[in-house]
Amino acid sequence: MISTVPDVIFKTRVRDESIGGDNPFRWQDVSTDDIFKSKKIVILALPGAYTPTCSTQHLPGYDAKYQELIGHGVDEVYCLSVNDAFVMYQWSKHLNITNVKMLPDGNGDFTQAMGMLVKKENVGFGYRSWRYSMFVENKKVIKLFREPGKVDNCPDDPFTVSDVDTMLNYLKQHK
Repeated sequence: MISTVPDVIFKTRVRDESIGGDNPFRWQDVSTDDIFKSKKIVILALPGAYTPTCSTQHLPGYDAKYQELIGHGVDEVYCLSVNDAFVMYQWSKHLNITNVKMLPDGNGDFTQAMGMLVKKENVGFGYRSWRYSMFVENKKVIKLFREPGKVDNCPDDPFTVSDVDTMLNYLKQHK
């Protein structure tokens, strides 16, 4: 099992009003250090934007209980998926996500280094993240909740331990 988060650069888009026009966003590289160094972070990682479980339960659950997570000493909550910045942004708008920050891993670099990259060719997704959540403190993985049955082309989509309530119960017990 991995003990620290991998060092990667995330290709993100940030709002920049100085650009003007219909698309006032610019590219910004964000490093693992930018996100995790000297912070307590919760990551929820999921297979794909706009997919059923991810859109109806996983991400909305974390967004709804964001303040509870922050109340347990968490500095920030990120949703990570092997999707590009444009898709992640539009998906968060579509779901009206107001608290959880979206973290695009478009090339799957972070996901692969975490050992969580799986093939989902059986449903036409290519390579995606296995579903998991984790609590990270100063780049150290403190607790990882990986869904059972991790395998390429998994015939189902388990969602039993990476939910927000499991994370909250862990944080309550280990505060």
